[in-house]
Amino acid sequence: MGALQRSSFKGCDEGSVAVEFGLTFPLLIMLFIGTLYIGIVMYSLSGLHNAVEAAARCYSVDATRCATATATQAYAKAHYYGSSTPTFVATATSCGHRVSATTSVVLSAGLTSWSIPLTASACFP
Repeated sequence: MGALQRSSFKGCDEGSVAVEFGLTFPLLIMLFIGTLYIGIVMYSLSGLHNAVEAAARCYSVDATRCATATATQAYAKAHYYGSSTPTFVATATSCGHRVSATTSVVLSAGLTSWSIPLTASACFP
């Protein structure tokens, strides 16, 4: 009768790649989604800065399209690109024509969510 060999887990490498993949894959997914969220926030912030700068310039230079504060705010809303709807305020101050904007970008991740406030302001003489 032959002796039965005992299997030992000490020298067995079968399945180790699957276990390592199972441990690292959720981390890689979280890193990927976090990078996407940072990109969304940066895209919205860039669009907000672009909109207030263009609106402040229009308020100072273009008397037909941006003659009033309300028309300037509508111009800024038309030039905004991003993930949420901002609130624009156009005023005439000592530095010239100022346009400022505020908005919040909400990022949700399962059970939690974060609200990131974004603000931008531009003044054109």
